[in-house]
Amino acid sequence: MMASFSLVLFFIVFMLKNVDGKLMNDVNKLGMNDCDLFNGNWVYDDDYPLYDSSVCPFIEKQFNCLKNGRQDRDYLKYRWQPHGCNLPRFNATQFQLKLKGKRVMFVGDSLSVDQWQSLTCMLYAADPQAKYISRRNGSTSCFTFPKYNTSYLVSQNVFLVDIVKMENGTRVLELDSLSTAAQWEEMDVLVFDTWHWWFHTGRKQPWGFVQDGNSTNKDANRVTLYEKALNTWAKWVDTKVDTTKTKIFFQGVSPDHDNCTGATRPSESTQGQHPGEIVLEKVLRGMNKSVHLLNVTKLSQYRVDGHPSVYGFGGHRNVDCTHWCIAGVADTWNVLLSAILHQI
Repeated sequence: MMASFSLVLFFIVFMLKNVDGKLMNDVNKLGMNDCDLFNGNWVYDDDYPLYDSSVCPFIEKQFNCLKNGRQDRDYLKYRWQPHGCNLPRFNATQFQLKLKGKRVMFVGDSLSVDQWQSLTCMLYAADPQAKYISRRNGSTSCFTFPKYNTSYLVSQNVFLVDIVKMENGTRVLELDSLSTAAQWEEMDVLVFDTWHWWFHTGRKQPWGFVQDGNSTNKDANRVTLYEKALNTWAKWVDTKVDTTKTKIFFQGVSPDHDNCTGATRPSESTQGQHPGEIVLEKVLRGMNKSVHLLNVTKLSQYRVDGHPSVYGFGGHRNVDCTHWCIAGVADTWNVLLSAILHQI
């Protein structure tokens, strides 16, 4: 009888613990789902940064602020704190297990490279056995982690839509063409980004003409072109992607600052709603398929201190208030990416 009673008691305790654990998980999930992760403030945290950037030998010079001579360290110590919930601390092992056997690709401009290098540093610090494949044809790089059979790729495609070089050397921006989309369809997670290159003019403008359906023009309003390209991308997602299998994210618009020289702490105000973010959210609202917006714009607007400034590729001659130091702000983008991936 005593043995039977003990067995029953053990079973009840076991069930209660598991029920309690399930309830706690459900409560945690409910709290996260009901919380706006992108509405909060930056708090100083001595436990930051999440990793030592010196252990990442592959950081490109334009992001490697400490190696380029930056002396202040406070910009590394800020953690994003949403109002109403706690953002889980990044756990590289849990992240890798969540994506075991899967391929993740960042597609966009150098801000995509920024986020990709940040994530690979966060993972590499925990598992330095990664294998790096350098950029193929100057556009695609890949990190693989054999322990988890995971791959993390970045593909530089600054407009998402195509630019085609004609026989006479003229480059044409084709607003309704996505020739590289077939490669994207092979991925399990995609994180897209585009904005900054749409406003390059003069020698930096990478096209001579714009083709929009049957119409070809020398140029047009850049925000209009940006929106048309996003609609082409959105149509591709809605018609070609099974979002129950492939998770789609859009990085949002990474803000730059007119002047970031000498900034050592976050600012206390933002620049208002970003025009690019307004257009992006409009396009996403009109889509049929599920796309997750990494709304990094507002939270990054506070971080005037997080840019390379004179400690980027251009030094004092070309102050960089567009990209982000690694380690730094882009790490938080990946903490948010991880939090959302664990909820979907």
